[in-house]
Amino acid sequence: MAKYRLVLLRHGEGAWTKENRFCSWVDQKLSSDGIKEAQNCGKHLKALGFEFDLVFTSVLSRSIQTAWLILEEMGQEWVPIQSSWRLNERHYGALIGLNRAEMALNHGEEQVKIWRRSYDVTPPPISESHPYYAEIYNDRRYKCSDVSQDHLPKAESLKDVLDRLLPYWNEKIVPELKSGKMILISAHGNSSRALLKHVEGISDEDIINVTLPTGVPILLELDENLHPLGPHQFLGDQEAIQAAIKKVEDQGKVKSAEK
Repeated sequence: MAKYRLVLLRHGEGAWTKENRFCSWVDQKLSSDGIKEAQNCGKHLKALGFEFDLVFTSVLSRSIQTAWLILEEMGQEWVPIQSSWRLNERHYGALIGLNRAEMALNHGEEQVKIWRRSYDVTPPPISESHPYYAEIYNDRRYKCSDVSQDHLPKAESLKDVLDRLLPYWNEKIVPELKSGKMILISAHGNSSRALLKHVEGISDEDIINVTLPTGVPILLELDENLHPLGPHQFLGDQEAIQAAIKKVEDQGKVKSAEK
């Protein structure tokens, strides 16, 4: 019997996800499909009888918007939401805004997979001349974060994401979990992967093969020491979920017409 249960998910499809671009810290709303994904996620969680006491999100709109839509579908709009940059998507540095398939054509699919999925490889850092540098670092949401803007990352590996996420997990989320609250974390592909790596003890080598589709809730059942009682569970139609996972994996491949 699980002592603690936690639902984690990658936000619904964003506008740039649809365009197959590295979105990262550029703030994007959900696409029309992403809105439907979030709504369907809320309907499914409601049908399964979930009742949340607290929600955690990043400070990016697609993460927050997903949480709002889920709670609305569940009739739980009153549930408090706490947001932190520490749950943000991985900072992809100079790759931000670039098309993944075009990158695969220019640099090879294996290199793009390493940039996207490996544990300790950091992409080239963003520079002040980057077209989205000012948009990110002049954003008011980072002026009230728990670190100075000078200490915000300019590029991150998955290891870096885990390093900045763990203090928030240990100091903010874990105490709420241990107090008996049912928690939803509406985060991103890589912040969710980093958290799964930590909780489930996934190796540095195996994490490259962990892919999370958008808008699909993941159930974690934990014992009193926050150790998993089994592998994480994708909630929903398993065949559709596997198709969604393949769709994410294919984003980093050269399109057939270009091969």
